[in-house]
Amino acid sequence: MPTDKDELIEYLKKTNEQQALVINTLQSTIENLQGNISELQCTVANLNETIDELRRKLFGTSSEKVKKKEDSEETVSTGEEKVLKVKEHTRTHKPKSVRKDLYESLPVREVKYDVPENERNCPDCDAPMEHLGYTFVREELRIIPAKVERIRIMREKLKCPVCHEEDVTTIVEAKVPTALLAHSPASASMVSTVMYEKSFKYMPFYRQEADWKQKGVPLPRETAANWYNTCALKYLLPIYEELHKTLIGRDIIHADETICQVLHEKGKEATSVSYMWIYTSGTDGLAPIALYDYRSGRSGDYPIEFLKGFHGMLQCDGYAAYGRVEDVILVCCLAHCRRKFYEAVPAVRRKKLKLLDISSEQELKEPDESFIDDTEIIPAEKGVFFCNQLFFQERLIKELSAEDRKEKRLEKETVIWENFWNWIDTLNPSKGSKLEKAVNYAINH
Repeated sequence: MPTDKDELIEYLKKTNEQQALVINTLQSTIENLQGNISELQCTVANLNETIDELRRKLFGTSSEKVKKKEDSEETVSTGEEKVLKVKEHTRTHKPKSVRKDLYESLPVREVKYDVPENERNCPDCDAPMEHLGYTFVREELRIIPAKVERIRIMREKLKCPVCHEEDVTTIVEAKVPTALLAHSPASASMVSTVMYEKSFKYMPFYRQEADWKQKGVPLPRETAANWYNTCALKYLLPIYEELHKTLIGRDIIHADETICQVLHEKGKEATSVSYMWIYTSGTDGLAPIALYDYRSGRSGDYPIEFLKGFHGMLQCDGYAAYGRVEDVILVCCLAHCRRKFYEAVPAVRRKKLKLLDISSEQELKEPDESFIDDTEIIPAEKGVFFCNQLFFQERLIKELSAEDRKEKRLEKETVIWENFWNWIDTLNPSKGSKLEKAVNYAINH
């Protein structure tokens, strides 16, 4: 320990410098530890989400449910015995449902049964009885099986007898429709049936071959496939191209894509994945258009090619390929936005959420505003709530014209959107969490 005053001062300075270094080191260590804690918290949150998702997949169909005691009954202990207290309730009777006529679109033919001639006299006095009318007994459905006929196209010929006497032959022939396919027995009804069975009933050509054989018609699968392809290119492709031109001229287009599998596709394995892209018109009051565009992949060049010349609003999901389409306004899909928030809700809490659908026939009930102020509600649930509010408003105006819907949206939905974005600004979700993905999707789309 220094005794001299100057030495003591110098010693204290060195001590302070050493302590300052120690303090700086400790502060740096604390900051690093805080960063590690934040990363660990994010990891824990992500792992919990993963665990919830795995539990949902493994046990989601289980009938075992854990109920809170307050939701079912209360058990009160009295020392020697337990008394079961059950909540009071009243039984409500559902009104009788009125059977809807499920077959109102089908044609009706009445089959009348008359009393036989030998029973039309009175059994008491044998006097002839008068007709009072017919009474309804029951209704049943009958099928008229399809039948195939050989139709011979006959052309009428006319000859002028007056000209014939003057050694002049004048012959007039009737005009007949052009054959659907040259040198083929195919008719419009025959080919349309083949197309319907293949495209709408997913019946392969080999099964159609067997079905036609049962009807007494030898129609090889190769012939049916040739009819399908030839008529599709000759008669349906021009219609598709005209619809495509009309769709490109609309103000809004909805776009999406889904996987499909094609067997024996040239240059691809049977197990490989192809894509069917779909483009539909909006509810603008004009005739609806829905076009499918088959592609072998999911390249961003495909929507660019299909939507060439389109300059309106493009509603789609968050797939980056749609963002490459130039001179269009990308519109967020609210269903996808809500799905992101719904997936961020823990699996055990999802059952409490009700997802409104614009086209659903479920009871129309407006979302409770008090829900948003509930302190027990987690952020992801609030995101679902805001989306449900918008879905509710859209359901109220779905039958209105495009102009009236726009007016109502500006009147009713503007406030909801403002509240939603103000709420988004208050969030600070954990990095890598599902909530962060939902927030980013809402902001970016």
